[in-house]
Amino acid sequence: MAIKLTIGKLAEQAGVSVETIRYYQRMQLLNEPIKPLQGYRIYPESDIARLRFIKRAQQLGFTLKEVRELMALGEGHCHEVQELAKHKLGLVEERLADLQNMRSALQELLSQCETNAEDAHCAIIDTLGKT
Repeated sequence: MAIKLTIGKLAEQAGVSVETIRYYQRMQLLNEPIKPLQGYRIYPESDIARLRFIKRAQQLGFTLKEVRELMALGEGHCHEVQELAKHKLGLVEERLADLQNMRSALQELLSQCETNAEDAHCAIIDTLGKT
């Protein structure tokens, strides 16, 4: 026997909040069932998998717009999905390079601070103040 999934039970099963479900509905990532005259909206069990799909895609860095594209493509469009994933990987690699550059710059600034024990002169403030 299938369980009747109210929004609260759906949220619990999918590991998200009720507000997240409502937000995804507004973003048209999840359908909102019709509310009967008396009672609660009942969600299909397939929505659990859909919510988990959305969360896993977000963990991989896909935006909700990109998640919508992935869901629209679905099965049978592996090449297009791969292209979206390759593009996302390229963006992640660019971000990693940027983060590594920021790390190196901060390490260099901190090393300058360690060699300059004076509190009156701060290499970080001086560097950030340069135009």
